[in-house]
Amino acid sequence: MKITRIDVDVVDVPYIEPVRKVGWANPPFVVVQVHTDDGLVGLGERWTDAKRQVEAEGEALVGQDPLKLRLKTLEPPFQSAMYDLAAQALGLPVWRLIGDQYRDRVPVAYWSCHMPPEETAKEAAKAAAAGFAVHKLKARSWDIVRQAELITRAAGPDLAIRVDPNTEFRDVAVAVKLARQLAPYNVECYEDPVLKHDYAWTRLVREKTDIPQALHLQHAHDALAAVSTGAVDRLNFSGNVAEAIRLHAVCEAAGIRMWHQIAGLSLGIQAAFAVHVGCTLKMATLPSDELPFIHENDLIGGALPAQDGHFRVPTGPGLGIQLDQTAMKHYRID
Repeated sequence: MKITRIDVDVVDVPYIEPVRKVGWANPPFVVVQVHTDDGLVGLGERWTDAKRQVEAEGEALVGQDPLKLRLKTLEPPFQSAMYDLAAQALGLPVWRLIGDQYRDRVPVAYWSCHMPPEETAKEAAKAAAAGFAVHKLKARSWDIVRQAELITRAAGPDLAIRVDPNTEFRDVAVAVKLARQLAPYNVECYEDPVLKHDYAWTRLVREKTDIPQALHLQHAHDALAAVSTGAVDRLNFSGNVAEAIRLHAVCEAAGIRMWHQIAGLSLGIQAAFAVHVGCTLKMATLPSDELPFIHENDLIGGALPAQDGHFRVPTGPGLGIQLDQTAMKHYRID
């Protein structure tokens, strides 16, 4: 099997209306279709408009055999595409090339960017009605307590709130004060509540509150440092397959549960790949941040629906999805 051609397209797929209304930034995506001499097509996706850069990266792959590449160390969008091709050639689902499958359904959280509390509450009600167990918020110090109050009123106390201020709380004192005000509500965890220059700060928040603490990390050495400092109860990670396996090993050794954001605010291709990866990670039992439903179209014809707060792992071969060419034509901008 040899790669013969790589089609690279840029698409602009808008967010769903509640996210679009508040002006949350939505960069374009590059979608790749990697063709082989035996008629297979591998799919990949990356959150960028750097088409020429992706084309240059693809040129180095033309003529190569995906089965002979070091798949785990590749990066988006080609890691997904090469795994897709290799697994298709072997008649296997992608997860089988990564590790053992621990679950056939991968949990996922609902997500909201920062928006007025009344609008967040409406989204929370939708999330609860759709069966999500966790609602992740891009939280801000000035209204997170009001957000939690209105979410609980609209969706009920069973919908857990994942508070992610992207370090906007900044200081330990602020994070602790807010934690006390959030005590009446079902807060699943703080994610990156304070500045991350010193994990001892997160450890202090952990010691002074009852809210579990999480950090969003991309490298195993950072995870090891956070665990060694006593800073975390759980971890969120991004990265390629090689880094995911290394970071997972830290969590397994420490007995720390995790969730993954391999795709994040993605379309359907990268989300499907993330689900294949996530189902092989024993400690990844917490709802993931893989969010194709935040866009008005996933480009895979709705093949990866979030049902009752879970994605069902596609059975393959390969990623087990197909690109919706009609949607591609509609959203293509370059």
